[in-house]
Amino acid sequence: MFDVITKWYTRYFSDPHAVLLALILIVGFTIVLTMGNMLAPALAGIVIAYLLEDIVKACQDKGNMGRLPAVIVVFAGFMTFVLFIIFGMVPLISSQIKELVRELPNYISQSKAAILQLTQYGFLTQQQVSQFAEKIDTEIAQMGQQLVTSSLSSIPDMITILVYLILVPMLIFFFLKDKWVILGWVSRFLPPERRMASQVWEEMDLQLGNYVRGKFWEIMIVASVCVVVFGFMGLKYAILLAVLVGLSVLVPYIGAAVVTIPVAFIAYVQWGWTSEFAYLMVAYAIIQGLDGNLLVPLLFSEVVNVHPVAIIVSILVFGGLWGFWGVFFAIPLATLVGATLRAFALAPEHAELAAAEAANGNSDQSVSEA
Repeated sequence: MFDVITKWYTRYFSDPHAVLLALILIVGFTIVLTMGNMLAPALAGIVIAYLLEDIVKACQDKGNMGRLPAVIVVFAGFMTFVLFIIFGMVPLISSQIKELVRELPNYISQSKAAILQLTQYGFLTQQQVSQFAEKIDTEIAQMGQQLVTSSLSSIPDMITILVYLILVPMLIFFFLKDKWVILGWVSRFLPPERRMASQVWEEMDLQLGNYVRGKFWEIMIVASVCVVVFGFMGLKYAILLAVLVGLSVLVPYIGAAVVTIPVAFIAYVQWGWTSEFAYLMVAYAIIQGLDGNLLVPLLFSEVVNVHPVAIIVSILVFGGLWGFWGVFFAIPLATLVGATLRAFALAPEHAELAAAEAANGNSDQSVSEA
C-alpha cells in the first residue's frame, strides 16, 4: 500500500508546478473557509468588478477612453443602477411582501379547503388532512416567532447593510481602477515559473467572467419578462414573484423547480382551477423553456461542459460550505475542479517533457564545451 501511494505521489507531484498549484488551491480554500464571512464585502466587490470589466474594456476600445475615465463612467452608471434598485424596486417588493404576509392566513385557509375536497375522491383520509393542517398551523406560529425575533435583532443587521453599502462600492471602484496593480502585487509572491497554475487560472478567468456576466443578464431578462407577463395576466405580487423567478436561475435545475411552488400557489388561491390558472402556468413553462434552451446558449459564449449530476453535487457541496456564494459559484467551482484534474492528469507528461528538454540542454552544453 505504501509503495502504491509513493508511486502515485511521485507520478503527480514530482513536477514543482503541480506542487505549486496544490499549495495555491489549499491556501485559497483555507482562506475562504475560515474567513469567508469576514471577506464577504471583498468577494462581492470581486464579483461585481468581474461583471463590469467587459464594459470598461468596451469604453476603452470603442470610446477611445483611458482606463481611469472608463472606470469612472462605468462606476457612475453602476451606482445609478444600484440607487434605482434601492429607491425604486425595494419599496415595491417590500410592500408586496407585507401584503402577502397579511393575506397569508386567508390563503392557507383556502388551501385547507382545497385539501379537504381531496378526501371526497379518496386521495387522503380525514385524519391525514387534520394532521397536515395542524402541521401548517405549527409552522405558521414558528414563522411568526421568527419574524418577531428577527425584527428585534434587525438593528445590527441594518448597520451591517449600511457598512456594506459603503465598503462594496469602494472596493469595486479600486478593483476596477487598480486591476493590473493588484494582479501584479499578487504575482510578486508567486514563482516566475508557474505553468500549471497559469493554465488553470487562464481557464478559470475566462469561465468565471463569462459566468458572472451571463448570470447577471439572465437574472435581469428573466425577471423583466416575468414582470411583464405576470402583470399583464393580473397575477398578484407580480414584482415579488418575478424577482424570485429571476433569482432562481442562480441554482440550475433546482431553482426552477422550487420557485414553481410559490408561483403556482399564488395563482391557485387567486383563480382556483380555472383557465386563468392554466394560462399562467403555460406562460411560466414557456418562460422557463426559453430560458434554458434559447437565452442561456446566447448569453454564455463559453459553454461550461459539466454534467448535470456534477452541477447538482457541486451545488450541494459548495453551498453547504459557503452558503450563497457556494451556490452562486457552483458551476465555476465545478469547472475549477475539472481544470485542476486535467492539469494534474497532464503533469507526468509535462514532467517527462521538461526532463527531456533539460537532458537535451545539458548534452548540447557538453558538446559546445567540448
